[in-house]
Amino acid sequence: MLYQSSQGHHSLQVGCGLNVDKCRHSRGKNLLEDYFIPNPLYSSFDFRGRYRMYHLFDKIMHDVCNYDAYFVQKYDATGVLGLLHEQKLTASLRMLAFGPSADQVDEIARMGRSTILESLIRFCDAIKTLYTRDYLCKPTPRDLQRHIQN
Repeated sequence: MLYQSSQGHHSLQVGCGLNVDKCRHSRGKNLLEDYFIPNPLYSSFDFRGRYRMYHLFDKIMHDVCNYDAYFVQKYDATGVLGLLHEQKLTASLRMLAFGPSADQVDEIARMGRSTILESLIRFCDAIKTLYTRDYLCKPTPRDLQRHIQN
């Protein structure tokens, strides 16, 4: 039994809860306008404060999207354009930077809890695979000595 309301994309299937239209596309557009267009609303300083990085983000975004097609925006099974890769990546980064719950990130990114958690897991997997050899390796005795002296 499927119910479609005239007010939005709300459907109810037996045994499932109500699907809430989170206006994810408008939040994606806002995110782009906030940080990713040539003259964004917020500065690179603001982005760095919210996500703990700035220039590195573009490289990571490019590498992760090339590694895992999950992050590339595409149409879903119903023909609706999915989430922007910037939304998925910034949600993952926000969770890693500040440790909020998926529900707290949902309020900002307008993504469902399961999507946020899947994005986080896939993001961490991509980072581990892409960067372990060069950046996430065990410290050498020389590295440890240098850290102790600092």
